[in-house]
Parts: sequence; C-alpha cells; structure tokens
Amino acid sequence: MPSDTFRPGLSYYEYRRKPLSYCGLACFLCSNSECIGCESGGCDIHSWCKNYNCCKERGLSGCFECTDFPCTSGMLDKVRIRAFSRFIKEYGKEQLIYLLARNDKEGLKYHYPGKIVGDYDIGKTEEEVLDILVNGCNSKFL
Repeated sequence: MPSDTFRPGLSYYEYRRKPLSYCGLACFLCSNSECIGCESGGCDIHSWCKNYNCCKERGLSGCFECTDFPCTSGMLDKVRIRAFSRFIKEYGKEQLIYLLARNDKEGLKYHYPGKIVGDYDIGKTEEEVLDILVNGCNSKFL
C-alpha cells in the first residue's frame, strides 16, 4: 500500500510506474503527470533523444552501463544528470532513488515550480552535485 506520508509521485509504486530515465533523470519526481516516463516508452522526445536511442541500440538499461561512460552526449552534457548516472554506476538505482526521495521529503527541490532546474543544479561540478545528493540539506554547497 502506498505511503500517506509521500506526495503523489514519490512512492515505491510510482517509481515502478515511472522509473529513472536511461540518462539518469528521475522521471518519478517529474511533475508532468501526463508522461509515464522514459523507460516506460511514454516520453515524447524519443525520436531525437541521443541517450535513449544510444541505450536502445546498445541494449543497455542506462548510460551508466556503457563502456564509453562518462560521455557528454545528449542529456549527459548536464552536470547534474552526469553525476546521477555516475552515482547509479557506483551505488545502484535503488540508492539514488532512496536519496532523492529522502531529500525531497526534507525539502530539497528536484525542480523548482515551473522550472526544469532545482537544488541539485546549484552544484557546478559532479562532486558538488553528489555532495548535495548524499548530504541533502546539510550539504556545504547549499
């Protein structure tokens, strides 16, 4: 049964419906309720998304599995997304999901209202983004 303490979109069940994207975006935190997520085939940008097409062509479940990772193709040219993929490679998807959900509950914003950037974008390097992810509101970069 989904938890009453999470806002819609943060429960374990929402993650299963709207998982992480191939590049590392957290689809389950996206406010676009019309989209069912990248891995679920619901994203309308597949025709031009370099990361989606590359992973599908190579039979990968994410950029983090690629022998060419880290690269700066497509969404991976963004520090936050590259840092999230690096984290997945090192610690796994479930740990990333856990930290993002924990941080959201503590008040960190994945996206600011009406924007596509949030608190994680304050980090200017992968290390800074990872510090924000791991330390949440206690990060020295916030």
